[in-house]
Amino acid sequence: DIPSVSTEVLTSMHFTTVDYVIFTVLLVASAGIGLFYAFSGGRQRTTQEFLMADRSMSCLPVSLSLLATFQSAVAILGAPSEVYTFGTQYWFLGCSYFLGLLIPAHVFIPVFYRLRLSSTYEYLELRFNKMVRICGTVTFIFQMVIYMGVVLYAPALALNAVTGFDLWGAVLAMGLVCTLYTALGGLKAVIWTDVFQTVVMFAGQLAVIVVGSSQAGGIGEVWRKAVNGSRIAGLDLNPDPLERHTFWTLGVGGIFLMLALYGVNQAQVQRYLSSRTEREAVMSCYVVFPCQQIVLCLGCLMGLVMFFYRSILMLSFYVQMVLYFVMDVFRDLPGLPGLFVACLFSGALSTISSAFNSLATVTMEDLIKPHFPSMTEAKATLLSKGLALAYGLVCLAMAYIASIMGSVLQAAFSIFGMVGGPLLGLFCLGMFFPWANSIGAMVGLVAGLAMAFWIGIGSFVMRISAPTPVPLLNTSALPLFDNITSTVMTAVVSTTTAKPTGVEALYSLSYMWYSAHNSTTVVVVGLIVSLLTGPMKEKELTPGTVYPVLGTLLFFLPERYKEKLCCVTPLAHKVTSYSYS
Repeated sequence: DIPSVSTEVLTSMHFTTVDYVIFTVLLVASAGIGLFYAFSGGRQRTTQEFLMADRSMSCLPVSLSLLATFQSAVAILGAPSEVYTFGTQYWFLGCSYFLGLLIPAHVFIPVFYRLRLSSTYEYLELRFNKMVRICGTVTFIFQMVIYMGVVLYAPALALNAVTGFDLWGAVLAMGLVCTLYTALGGLKAVIWTDVFQTVVMFAGQLAVIVVGSSQAGGIGEVWRKAVNGSRIAGLDLNPDPLERHTFWTLGVGGIFLMLALYGVNQAQVQRYLSSRTEREAVMSCYVVFPCQQIVLCLGCLMGLVMFFYRSILMLSFYVQMVLYFVMDVFRDLPGLPGLFVACLFSGALSTISSAFNSLATVTMEDLIKPHFPSMTEAKATLLSKGLALAYGLVCLAMAYIASIMGSVLQAAFSIFGMVGGPLLGLFCLGMFFPWANSIGAMVGLVAGLAMAFWIGIGSFVMRISAPTPVPLLNTSALPLFDNITSTVMTAVVSTTTAKPTGVEALYSLSYMWYSAHNSTTVVVVGLIVSLLTGPMKEKELTPGTVYPVLGTLLFFLPERYKEKLCCVTPLAHKVTSYSYS
């Protein structure tokens, strides 16, 4: 039984001058970094500098940028709300980070880096053909364009609801500043603003935890109340894939979510490829691992601190719960609400700027350059900047659409999550199965997308058509783990005891298994179709496009059988650095 927030508390929630100053400093500093890189160094005069940062970035900024892209505003709001409502079971997601980063570091990065790619989808043409590349690119653009507006609009909506901060003022400020520094400063500006925004995110979350726990009488007191309130979860080894959060759904299903993000997503791969050497690209994955664990722990601790003050949290909306808590507990401490909102919008800015830059890159490299091979470098660079600017305006338009379509916000997040799995499956099909052909890849991708949308839409329809139960604390869970490719907003806690059967069971699959299920569909269908239509032969493969995992696993087979299975071709030689004439 949660007491409601008093009218006096609600009306007292507003920004002070100090809060506005801190929020403004964040926007000005982010814009300033973009302007600095627009007028320094090579001044973004080449596509290599604008889209790939001249492939000159070192390990630390790349790893912090990878982390910032992963940690969006929805994640900052969602993780504490999840722990507040359901307990610390969510923490076991951290178990998936190990393999979720180790596999990209030693499998995907070597393949992409040694092929000297700019767009991840260039790989699909080298491995299959141009049509597969275009389909992959269009799918990615569709995914990101829908997602961008929601990421921009959702935190602004929460801020407006809680503090009265002007909704469209926040949307326009974020959208225009983000567009400015991305279009002017290129990938270097995006990466270095990500570094700055990561520091702000850490500071904002730490401030909430330290001040909140000290006012509660110490972290021990917070922990005691969480134990008494059954919020400290043990290891749940229930293998049922329909259970929303267990060790298996989080620790194993989460691996596929991480692979979809850190293995094949253009926004992240572009950062690896901007590294000076392959070794630095691999090291950036290793540096991200402890940082992600820290971020996850901060989210969980914030949720426990919120639980201590649970009497002030009446609302069931995830996007508002954390902000209500911050505005109420810190209303006598000017600056702290502003710091947390700066933390929140840093998450949004880092995610959106990465989307702009990656969309400009794939549009330029996959859809424009192949048709205009004689385009001069100056024109290509100008066009790339124009594309980044155009996507910024598209983002603002999508934010407006999100505002007038209401519940479609949920569908937009669902689409983002549903598309990530099939794209992962497409890359795995090409990289690990040498006999997979282009027909198998196309049919597999279509089958994976069809399966994803069938389950996603079926789940959504089933939930809205079911009688609405009395909620515990929320019945419309926002994505609790947001990573530019992963989660969906279809996760709702079932309050019924009867287990669904048949197709309903498929619709009730834990959202953490979506990526694994959909990527597996692509691989299985792709392999079957490839075998039926004539598998690829060893001599038809582009060298360096297949990771020799089968050759390693089947080391005991005679050479002639390995050749039949296309398991002979080794990975390309290591490239330590890039050089340009």
